[in-house]
Amino acid sequence: MGMKALPKKRLPLILFGIAVTLLFFVQPAQAFTITLEQVGANVVANGSGAINLTGLTPAGGAAIGGGGIEASAGQIITGSPGSATAYTGLNGPTSFGSGGLFNASTSSGDLFGRFPTQFGGPLLVPFLYTSNDPLTNSMTFDNATFASLGVTPGTYVWSWGTGLRNQNFTLIIGGAVVPDAGSTFPLLGFALRLGCAAAKVELSLTDRSEPFVMRTCSVQIVRSLSAGPQLARQFAFADMQSSLLAPVPSCAP
Repeated sequence: MGMKALPKKRLPLILFGIAVTLLFFVQPAQAFTITLEQVGANVVANGSGAINLTGLTPAGGAAIGGGGIEASAGQIITGSPGSATAYTGLNGPTSFGSGGLFNASTSSGDLFGRFPTQFGGPLLVPFLYTSNDPLTNSMTFDNATFASLGVTPGTYVWSWGTGLRNQNFTLIIGGAVVPDAGSTFPLLGFALRLGCAAAKVELSLTDRSEPFVMRTCSVQIVRSLSAGPQLARQFAFADMQSSLLAPVPSCAP
């Protein structure tokens, strides 16, 4: 028996489904965002996204001993202890509250943060980081509140360069809404246009029961793992300010 012809009415739905699938699986990484929220008795920070280093100036290496926050100085560091590179050229808030320096109870993931305003407020990214590689991290302050940490709820944005994708990062305190970074709506519009266009296509399939063969290809999203080697020597978070301009220790085996 031959393959049964695909009903004409189903083709627009199939094409629309493909477009919607691409919408959810082919989006580039959004600009890095840290969300600080009260979770039970603790304050939890979760960060994810990417950074475009174009428009920033390298300012040396830093040895980071872990996560922490200092609202009055506009400082927040997330991620596991390790080596980082500092970049200057940010524009944005100089503080996000009146609180002093607090070490995180736990901190893990890719290093990321902003150094204190009094040191120029440079951006910190993992050593050997490549622009637009995705970053993910988290940290927790046990038995803490926004009030005890001295942070002010709101959305704080730092930016640089000429407005290219990911030339900014955002700190959200209290779960505010993040504006769309510009990829979701255009892709959704594309999906809708494709679906509408497909609905207008006059199919050449006839009652001769010729089979309609649809070929699809898979899209593989590859993450470039460029995290730098971990430092054998660890520094306390409170001491990292003095190590900003120090050279990164050799990490050769």
